[in-house]
Formats: sequence, C-alpha cells, structure tokens
Amino acid sequence: MTDKICNDGVCEVNDKLIKMSLANKEDIVLSVCANCGKEGSNLKSCTACKLVKYCYRECQIAHRPQHKKVCKKRAAELHDIDLFKQPPAEDCPICFVRLPLLDKGRRYQTCCGKQICSGCAHAPVFDDKGNEVDNQKCAFCRTSHPITEEEATEREKKRADLDDPIAIFNRGNYYYQGMNGFTRDHTKALELWHRAAELGYALAHCSIGYSYDYGDCGEVDKKKAKHYYELAAMMGGVTARRNLGNIEVAEDNIDRAIKHYTIAIRSGCTISLEEIKELYSNGHATKEDYTKALRLYQEYLGEIKSSQRDKAAADDGEYRYY
Repeated sequence: MTDKICNDGVCEVNDKLIKMSLANKEDIVLSVCANCGKEGSNLKSCTACKLVKYCYRECQIAHRPQHKKVCKKRAAELHDIDLFKQPPAEDCPICFVRLPLLDKGRRYQTCCGKQICSGCAHAPVFDDKGNEVDNQKCAFCRTSHPITEEEATEREKKRADLDDPIAIFNRGNYYYQGMNGFTRDHTKALELWHRAAELGYALAHCSIGYSYDYGDCGEVDKKKAKHYYELAAMMGGVTARRNLGNIEVAEDNIDRAIKHYTIAIRSGCTISLEEIKELYSNGHATKEDYTKALRLYQEYLGEIKSSQRDKAAADDGEYRYY
C-alpha cells in the first residue's frame, strides 16, 4: 500500500523550503508543483518571486492565499536588487572616455544620432599635411553641421523616423515647451516620451514620471511617478535617481535615500552630494556616508577628465563638463 501525499502536506513542505531560502538568501526552485505536488520538467515558475513552480494556472490561483505573503516579500527583495545596482557608464564613441553627466559636456548629433563629448566636438581637425582645417562638421560622421534651426529640426525629424529615442524625446520636449515651431501640446509630448521610453531612453521615463508627479500632462499620480522614476534610475537616469532619494527622505526612509543619492553621486550628481552633506549635518547620515560620497564623486571626476575636454572648457564656457 502506497502513501498518498495530500495537497496540504505538499504546501507545508514547500512553504518551509521557501522560508529556508529566504533565510539563506538563496533561490530554491522546486521541481514539484507548489499546490498539487505534481512533478515535471515543464512547470512554470512564479514570475514575481521565482521561488516556486506550478503545473497550471489553476494551481497557482489555488495556492495564492498561502504563498502571497512570502511572494510579496521576495519580489520586493528582487526588485531592490535591480533598483540599487550601479548602472553602467556611457563612453564617448570617439575618445572612449566616459561621457560627463553635465549637458554642456556632451553634444547630440542630429546627423548620425551619436552623443560625443565636448572635447571631441571642440577638437581641431587637420588634413594629411598637418594643416588645421575648417571644423564645422560632425566629429563622428563628418557631416556638415546644420546652418539653421529649421535644418537641425528637419534632421532630428529624420532621426525620429528612424526610431532614434533621443530625437523622439527631444521632439516631445518641443511639444511640452512649445518651442522650435512646435505648438504646446502636453498630450503629444507624453505620447512621444512613452515612445522614446519604449526604445530604452532613461530620460523619457524620468519625464513621464515628472508629469505624473506634478500633473503637468493631466493627472497627479505619485505611485505612477515613482514607478517611472525607478524605471529611469535602473537605466542610468541620474535625475530620476535623485528624485527617488527625495521621495525616500520625505517618507523618512533615510537608508534607502542614501543608497539612491550615493548611486547618483557615482554618476556625477553634485546635487545629491549636497543632499548627503545636509543629511550628515542634520545627524541623519554618518561621517562614513559623507566620506564615501566624496570619494565616489572624485572617482567619477577621474573617469571623465581629459586634457582635450579641459582645453575645450578653457576656450569656451559652453564646453564646461563638470
């Protein structure tokens, strides 16, 4: 006579394994259905926590009341792992030195869609005989710079038609501000920002978040605002990262705020450095927190500095990059 395993018994064993995995910070993926105990190689993992598997949707629904609390906790842990990762830096495609955060330190090229650093944009060009030649061309693709605003706008439109997220985002800004011949239209701006965001542009996510934060494009929805700020931050959006830090400070989650500010500082955000300085002055951050912030900003400066960029900044303040 064989023993029949009841559903309650399977659930009890699975829940114990889940608790063990949480305690050890390890993911245990079960090879049996968490609800009915059926074994198989084609079971589907819970998409939120990745801790348990189910054979059918019906089993997942039936097990939800028992699994909900553990699932929600683990899903939040996984979300924070992604949220608090330091995003990768972007390099200039010509000199391969890290691009500065400051807008003046980089130039978007409407001809080829590249972002190049101020140093490469300003650097002189020489012919094969060593003579300096006219440098009114893109440093990357060597296309002549647009002469008029209309020509630049038309080039940007062509880039947008090619699904260039920066060009699409910029056009959204024109509609938002009513500039460059565009009629102010916040609905159209939001539509273009969503399109740029879908193509992976962090600043677009941040602008969508801002619109929900302050209701610029319609409704005020703080939950949606935070969601889009988080999407932007995970893609490297520094302004969004700083906004998240401010939100956490307002909610008295100082540890989380410091984490956000620290990541923003490593990406070059001097405002976040001031925020940690203020938290330290008020006794909410430790000396170690502030010292670490200063060190991370120096590391950022070490990665973006170059003699070519320094020369450009010395020649023209419009090329200042930090």
